[in-house]
Amino acid sequence: MRYTPAGIPALNCRLEHASQIQEAGGIRTVKMVIKAVAFGSQAERLAQQAVGSRWNFKGFLANARQGKSVVFHIQDFLQA
Repeated sequence: MRYTPAGIPALNCRLEHASQIQEAGGIRTVKMVIKAVAFGSQAERLAQQAVGSRWNFKGFLANARQGKSVVFHIQDFLQA
């Protein structure tokens, strides 16, 4: 957990996803890792969760500060 200059709690993390989906008549395995950030009460809630636990996240994608990567901004999450 860190705090912004304005004193808002912020938590940087990494989300991992794995699933299988039907594509072009076959099964495709999908795996990905994405950088994520939560602010305020969402950061405080997320900091209390066990690493590796399963969640459904809602939010939006934005460019990182230098614009060279994508960051998922977590706005809400529920137990999967």
